[in-house]
Amino acid sequence: MKILSEKITSLPVSATLAMAAKARELIAKGIDVIGLSLGEPDFNTPDFIKKAAIKAIDENYNSYSPVDGYLDLKKSICEKFKRDNNIDYNESQIVVSTGAKQSIANVCMSILNPGDEVLLPAPYWVSYSAISTLCEAKFKIIPSSIKNDFKITPKQLELAISNKTKLIIFNSPNNPSGTVYSENEYKALGEVLKKHPEIYIISDEIYEHINYGVKHFSIARIKELYDRTITVNGISKAYAMTGWRIGYIGAPELIAKACNKMQGQITSGANCIAQRATITALNTPISEIKYMIDEFYKRKILIINLLSEIDGFKLNNPQGAFYVFPDISFFFGKKIKNKVINNSSDFAFFLLEEANVATVSGEAFGNKDCIRISYAASEKEIIEAVKRIKSAIK
Repeated sequence: MKILSEKITSLPVSATLAMAAKARELIAKGIDVIGLSLGEPDFNTPDFIKKAAIKAIDENYNSYSPVDGYLDLKKSICEKFKRDNNIDYNESQIVVSTGAKQSIANVCMSILNPGDEVLLPAPYWVSYSAISTLCEAKFKIIPSSIKNDFKITPKQLELAISNKTKLIIFNSPNNPSGTVYSENEYKALGEVLKKHPEIYIISDEIYEHINYGVKHFSIARIKELYDRTITVNGISKAYAMTGWRIGYIGAPELIAKACNKMQGQITSGANCIAQRATITALNTPISEIKYMIDEFYKRKILIINLLSEIDGFKLNNPQGAFYVFPDISFFFGKKIKNKVINNSSDFAFFLLEEANVATVSGEAFGNKDCIRISYAASEKEIIEAVKRIKSAIK
């Protein structure tokens, strides 16, 4: 008799976490590894947010919170959606969760049935496909490449839709490519989705504020799509609060209630202190965290300039997030230091073993020709990492 369920044995390990674990193993052996695999800001949480958390502790916030979040936090989220995204949600449409990942999982478990189809414009965040599998749904990849800035077209979307399609997940600014869909591009894709009222949309906007020029646009602003769009966001990336674990959704009320019900049987409410701190974070002008975004932009320019000097690296110019996603297919079939590079996984592990630089294979993101490199690291680390990569490839 099998001990583990088919559901868990069919579930892949997160590629980003697996590479981070491998890097930690090498570090534990005394090897100097530069970690450019995790999507985690290297800044400390701003002091004004930490002070709000301390105040909450002093005020004895230590009891179970409401499953869907404190009412005053949900009000702050509604105000944030109106202020930053021009979307109207009320408190009954908001659910606060333990990170945006749980928010997405709640939605998928609430609306997907076995055999339903989930469309994933590639490249996509690694957990989208895994969560779909967990829900016993089938995911279908809509491919893109560096040639079109990692964006899908309305024609591709139309051709991918079938009578089993229940959900599509968009992510802009995108992890792993840094691509940002413009308002016009989303509206063009929206014209296709308007013809298919049975399809729900998750708009993952966790990197919304880490944006270098293309104005952020939320799909829920498209009137005809509002009632079937779930907007996902959180405080991990822009506020350097990854470990605080707060994400949230704005959704049609029926879906919000379903997510509340689902969460009530799995984790209950999110951390009470983190929720109180999140109120302060969301109520504070974005200008207070702009110093981090400006620094990410400087690092983007630095790493693109350095990587563009390496023969075989093809690069686009990402307009958001803190990743570059170079096409390294030039190296496939070649032997470097007696190691044959057959795919992006081989290349990522080659860089870890020979250059002691941790990156992530693009295969995990639905694009086998690329690797993801995070520049959420110091300029010194970025310069040294690229120097090592150059040396290893030579």
